Amino acid sequence: MRRGKRLQKIGTDEKIADNCWLREKKVGAEGGEETMESLISSFGRARQTSSATILQYFRFSILYIRDLQSKRSIWSVKDTQMKPIRLPEPPGSPPRGVPDIFEGGVYGVVKRAVIIGNGFPASENQSIGLVRALGLSEKQTLYRVTRPSGGINEYLHWLPVSVHKQIYYIIRLIYSYSQVLFTTKGSKVKSLTTENGGNVGLSSILEADVKSIVTMARGTADKDGPLLVVACGRDTISIASSIKRLASENVFVVQIQHPRRQVPKFLRKYMTPDEPPTKNVVLTLGSLHQVDSAALRSAAIAWHDEFAPLPKPLIVVNIGGPTSRCRYSTDLAKQLTTYLKGVLDTCGSVRISFSRRTPDKIATYVRKELAEFPKIYIWDNEKPNPHMGHLAWADAFIVSADSISMLSEACSTGKPVYVIGAERCKWKFGEFHKTLKERGLVRPFTGLEDMSESWSYPPLNDTAEAANRVHEALAERGWRLRP
Repeated sequence: MRRGKRLQKIGTDEKIADNCWLREKKVGAEGGEETMESLISSFGRARQTSSATILQYFRFSILYIRDLQSKRSIWSVKDTQMKPIRLPEPPGSPPRGVPDIFEGGVYGVVKRAVIIGNGFPASENQSIGLVRALGLSEKQTLYRVTRPSGGINEYLHWLPVSVHKQIYYIIRLIYSYSQVLFTTKGSKVKSLTTENGGNVGLSSILEADVKSIVTMARGTADKDGPLLVVACGRDTISIASSIKRLASENVFVVQIQHPRRQVPKFLRKYMTPDEPPTKNVVLTLGSLHQVDSAALRSAAIAWHDEFAPLPKPLIVVNIGGPTSRCRYSTDLAKQLTTYLKGVLDTCGSVRISFSRRTPDKIATYVRKELAEFPKIYIWDNEKPNPHMGHLAWADAFIVSADSISMLSEACSTGKPVYVIGAERCKWKFGEFHKTLKERGLVRPFTGLEDMSESWSYPPLNDTAEAANRVHEALAERGWRLRP
């Protein structure tokens, strides 16, 4: 009992214990000859305690300290001498061995992203491009807002998604034994997609459901931190806004494109892309996309064997399709083929590709008019798609004016870009082409150019700039992206 009291009394005297610790640290640093027994003796004299008891206490403490594996140093005893042994830090460890949780908390680190898509490649490509620029492409999941399609559904796409689905459900109940209204050219209504994201590194595509996404964001916040939600397109607005409302403490929502509701036609002329934005609005000139220096380097390597041997300059022609804001038909195709024949002498080789929106009559006309020219190769729409290879290897581009996304990608390379059909574009498309021309990013294609002439400009870098603004907005909230 007496021995136990002495040990208890020693443990409560922090001042003398600290003095002994500092003395031992000094002895170890100066390389003195003072032994463990002498230190213990001085400690014992101060407390009027036997040296044997103190020695047992210190030996027990040393063994305990040895077991603390998380410390940066341990202490070893050989005979009666005690010296510090410094252990090296593990590779890639934070300063002083401090994990992320002590640097700002796991909760404040955004390590994953959810993309809300609408099934349109042009829209989903913008969201995927932004997530890529933010460094989360390996931790992204795509959810898709789906609409019933086929038959009468083609006339209901102007409705909000939720209303469209309710009407479709009622119609199916009424006509449960008839598939006449729900077939188009003999094919049944398409079911929800379960396709895989393929080359963009996405997991299986899921139907966008607010409840499941909110539950996931809340349930995994403590372990995985907040969730970045990126959405693009009119059909995604209600989903993204509901997620923000129900899980505001666990998510950060980015809505690409104007999140306005349906705008009456008589008001559209008063609305322009240059409206003064609020603090949380970022205006970009072009569309966001996945084309960056790393993607171009990878594409250059992947397509080297096919494009490197081609005669230079290599001219890439990208043809889209008419829209409500940029109308044309085979008249533009005729103009394009005529101009191409005029510049063919200054071209080494020409590669032509069509988009999913290109009408068959336009593609057929172009193939027929240019089939006899050996310098010209027209992609047959079979996989693999050479689009990224074209961006990497082309010396110049000719792009139809209807596609903002194709023009944005081409202008991100800094290479010459020629546009055909810009005079046909209206509203925001017309403003877009006017700005591109004023900045020197594009020139009109007239058929009189020397295609071997090289000119350049500061590349259009909207995606990187948008990513920087997201970084800033996260920082204002006290969050950050995982480096």
